[in-house]
Amino acid sequence: MDLFLIRHAIAEDGPDDDDARPLSAKGIKRFKGTVCALELLEVRFDRIIHSPKVRAVQTAELLAPLLTGKLESSPLLAISPSAAVLALLSGEVLGVVGHEPYLSTLLAWLVTGEATLGGAFELKKGSVARLTGSPTPAGMRLNALLPPSVMRRMTAK
Repeated sequence: MDLFLIRHAIAEDGPDDDDARPLSAKGIKRFKGTVCALELLEVRFDRIIHSPKVRAVQTAELLAPLLTGKLESSPLLAISPSAAVLALLSGEVLGVVGHEPYLSTLLAWLVTGEATLGGAFELKKGSVARLTGSPTPAGMRLNALLPPSVMRRMTAK
């Protein structure tokens, strides 16, 4: 499996309801650069699973041109990773759009078997981590951790 862990793009500050915060205009513009970079890398997702929070939904929707299958929502991506999250991870090429610190915790768990090492894998807003292997604790290898600045440089003219 190729697994792409993608942190949502830059969101607006406020409102008081954190779940309802949308992407900012800057976040949308910058993340479109990430989508272009993934397209240059010939990434195509069989599925994309995202958190139900608005900023993650909008980020996943920006990835839709790279999707050959379903766009799905799961509340499990808005909380600390558990065995239930691992059960969601299937397919050949899967995109997972979520939040910190949960994505870095999931990344650490999948790569090292130790979820407590998540702080070593911070994902900035709009970052992409590519893992390959079996979606089990310590069953995957980290192939790339790409911050948004690198993704934008790939498409700069």
